[in-house]
Amino acid sequence: MHKRHSLYVVTATLAAAFCLAPSAARGEVRVSPPVGEHMVFQQGKPVRLVGTASPGEAIRASLAGGRGPAATATTKADENGRWSLALPGRPAGGPFALTVAGSNTLTYGDLWSGEVWVAAGQSNMELPVGRAFGAEQAAADGCGGLRLFSVAHATAITPRAEGEGAWQACDPATAASFSAVAYYFGREIQRALAVPVGLILSSWGGTPAEAWTPRGALLGEPALRPLVEALDQSVRDPSKQKQRAQQLADWEAKSYRKDRGNRGEARGFARKGGGGPGWAKMKLPQTWESAGLPIDGAVWFRREVNVPEDWSGRDLLLSLGPLDDFDVTYWNGERVGATGADTPQHWRVPRRYPVPGRLVRPGKNAVAVRIFDHAGDGGFAGTAPELNVRPAVQGATAAPAAPISLAGTWFYQVEARLGPAAIDWDARPRLLGPDDPESPTVLWNGMVAPLAGLPVAGVIWYQGENNVGRAEQYRVLFPTLIRAWRAAWHAPALPFLFVQLPNYAVASAAKTPALGTGAWAELREAQTAALGQPRTAMVVTLDIGESGDIHPRNKQEVGRRLALAAARLVYGKEVISSGPIFASAARDGHAMRVRFSSAAGGLLTGDGLPPKGFVIAGHDRVWRPAEARIEGDGVVVWSAQVLAPFAVRYGWADDPPNTLRNWAGLPAAPFRSDR
Repeated sequence: MHKRHSLYVVTATLAAAFCLAPSAARGEVRVSPPVGEHMVFQQGKPVRLVGTASPGEAIRASLAGGRGPAATATTKADENGRWSLALPGRPAGGPFALTVAGSNTLTYGDLWSGEVWVAAGQSNMELPVGRAFGAEQAAADGCGGLRLFSVAHATAITPRAEGEGAWQACDPATAASFSAVAYYFGREIQRALAVPVGLILSSWGGTPAEAWTPRGALLGEPALRPLVEALDQSVRDPSKQKQRAQQLADWEAKSYRKDRGNRGEARGFARKGGGGPGWAKMKLPQTWESAGLPIDGAVWFRREVNVPEDWSGRDLLLSLGPLDDFDVTYWNGERVGATGADTPQHWRVPRRYPVPGRLVRPGKNAVAVRIFDHAGDGGFAGTAPELNVRPAVQGATAAPAAPISLAGTWFYQVEARLGPAAIDWDARPRLLGPDDPESPTVLWNGMVAPLAGLPVAGVIWYQGENNVGRAEQYRVLFPTLIRAWRAAWHAPALPFLFVQLPNYAVASAAKTPALGTGAWAELREAQTAALGQPRTAMVVTLDIGESGDIHPRNKQEVGRRLALAAARLVYGKEVISSGPIFASAARDGHAMRVRFSSAAGGLLTGDGLPPKGFVIAGHDRVWRPAEARIEGDGVVVWSAQVLAPFAVRYGWADDPPNTLRNWAGLPAAPFRSDR
């Protein structure tokens, strides 16, 4: 949920762009993504190809390379010009070359056979390596065994036949902009198995699980059917959509901080690149909250860049990555670009502004950026490789000019210091419609349906923040999603590994929740219930969240824990992949005795002290802080205030203390015995 406070609206043009791969002229053979140069296909499984051609056109495909002779297959396009075929699977290795021929011939190289995983969810799956902890070390470590594919954002009211995206060989630059969770997971799998690994990322910040679930699956569950009915009503009745849009506009006007105007420009903030009175230093890119500036409002950033002599007078391209929320950008005191509220998903749109050659002089040039943040995080939200300047047009004969990095130290000054907006997210109206990524089914249709059936090793999933407050519904919705994906893949045992929500202090809460309660705790319990589905595994992250940040940055450990789960569930490795899981609780005098599974080797705590995070209650259901001690594979819990205990809870809050671990250092899952 990258910017839950913002308007998650995508224009119809953007939604349609997912499937706007260049249209084939009649007779031209095309192969649909994700097949393409640099791809990884699942080892030992048929290599599935789909595409378009003229109706009735004969198609021949061959796969050559690796060990063994070339494999071939033929088919014909149907009356709609669609075709599909499958080539025999290959053992791990490569490289392979794929040729697809009809009236024209297509050739793809640098293909590999290995392990393919789909990574999906909302913004904690989307958060890139460049914004996570350890980005510099990740770049230094290298990732040559990985191939990365990002599904383009798209909404659709009905399932799309194909999507858009391209494979990339992993290197420091491509990794920096790719999902950190998926990257670290894939790197662990690649190192453990020593085979190529392909990662297909299909994620969208701020989206609920129902957006990722097929229509038929939602309609098949009485508890979920109203979600689709509400969407249908909105689509049928334009006045409803207009009414919802006005309600959302009214809510935003009430909730967001307002920009009172650009006063820094008149004060000369755009003209100089160095420091001066009132200017401090900040390392960029990062949000200013991460740098210790917990405000909303307007902040100016500026720095000097040394332009080489041969760039003088040439048009340049200034790249700043995404800026959160709105900006006006200057070169040598003159505006060269701006992004405002009229830009859909403005907080995530990479800023790339042309700098006219008449402003470019050799030596020192000043770059200045005014950013206004109306709620949540503010500042430079991209990665270091995205922050640079280069010639807009490269020379025809000379080698391409390397971009000048702008990552590093900038000067900043606060123009308007506003307190962080306190927002009632539960009251935020939803639009509901084909262009709203929060609407039921639309992301399944646009971003998952085109992948369904592609042979893969499994799915990793990180989502749930946008369903907090609807835990009872999620208990039905999440297993329904898992079963529906498996049905679409024709794989009832498709491994599905998911991340349980981390600890988080809900900043917008009107008051501190009562002890032993919390909407996030209830959603975590709903996620745990999905373990009742076969071939699933859950990664607990209650110990590695960040109380004040809904996007905790320790994604390396999340990826490692997912890889442990895959090692045991999918690859049959004898590893400890889970922390302690609640098994039972029984009264023992004035105490409760709790037993756990996955406690082989005994229990311990992260700080070496008695366990923290337990609460206890009698039949009055008044929860009291509890003392606890470890005994073998269990914990004894008591409180002097509860002489006749009835139930016990652990880690049961939005942001609870939690120190219980197993000997492998994996955290205990939160639980309540009174469910």
